[in-house]
Formats: sequence, C-alpha cells, structure tokens
Amino acid sequence: MSKLETLGQSLQAQFGERLKSLKLALGEATIEVDAADYLQVMQELRDSEALCFDELIDLCGVDYSTYGNDGWSGKRYAVVVHLLSVAKNWRLRVRVFAPDDAFPAVDSVVNVWSSANWFEREAFDLFGIVFPGHEDLRRILTDYGFIGHPFRKDFPISGYVEMRYDPDQGRVIYQPVTIEPRENTPRIVREENYGDV
Repeated sequence: MSKLETLGQSLQAQFGERLKSLKLALGEATIEVDAADYLQVMQELRDSEALCFDELIDLCGVDYSTYGNDGWSGKRYAVVVHLLSVAKNWRLRVRVFAPDDAFPAVDSVVNVWSSANWFEREAFDLFGIVFPGHEDLRRILTDYGFIGHPFRKDFPISGYVEMRYDPDQGRVIYQPVTIEPRENTPRIVREENYGDV
C-alpha cells in the first residue's frame, strides 16, 4: 500500500462522515469539510498521532464564481489550506466553503497554527473572507481606506479609485478612476510573402 493510500485510510478512519469528499489524485490528498466541522477537524489533524499535521504551510481564499467552462453552481467562496506532517512526511490539502456568499466567514485556525495569522489576513483583505476568532483581522496588502476586495472576480480590473499627487494640496489624493474601459484587439502585421517557401 502506498503512503498516499495509507494517508487516505487514516483520514477516513479519523473523520468518517465529517468528510464531504476525499480525493487521492496526482500524488496528492485533498479533503473537503463542512464549515461547521472545520475548526474541530483542523485541531484533530494537528493532534492525532495517526496524522500529525504539525505545520500549516499555506492558506488562501478562492472565488469560484466563474470556475470551469460550465459555470459554478455551488458556494462561491472557499478557504484552501495546505498542511505538512514532518513526522509522517506527508501533505494534505483541506478545502472548506463559506456557507454565506453575501458574508463569507470561516473559523480562524490561528489558535491551532499561529502561522495562519498573515494568511488569514491576506484572504480577508483580497477576498473579503472573515475569520471569526482571529484577534487582529485587518488589511495587510491594500491601503486601510481601500474599498472592496481586489481578488474577487467581480472586482473591476481598473478598480474604483486611483491615487495621485496633487501639487496644489501638497499631498496624495484619491479620486474616481479616470481610465476609459476599452477592448484591445491586436493588430496583425505580416509580409506579403509570409509563409511562402
């Protein structure tokens, strides 16, 4: 039995019905859990002697609103976490969907792995996903006065405001975006005998 299959069996034995899905593909294990079970599952992933996921490597937000060619019919926002077990030498991807698309919220795992701190702040800043239980949830990459969440798929490419230095006021000011939206169609230039041998 491969290490990946052993991990799959250990996950199934530990969580049973709490796993919404378990996929072993391309040398990777991915589980999906319900938001209500997320925090407890994450604590068990760390504390279980059979699993020993002692490191959180990455945490990010995902906007599935236009995922795939057929469109997406499920929940819009998810949090994806990558875990590592040094003792067992295996990795795991955990995905949890926020239950409310209007106000996406998923429990914070900062008290389980302190390394989640800045990752959760980044997901909040860029996707607007709130993490109840995080004691310092504030923007980390955009300006404090920034409006919106720039990694959401419905956020305009040019944004809502732009900043510039105003020499009359002697400071940086914000103003509505003045860029006119346009569609660029590349111009193709070829020589007369292009492709002739």
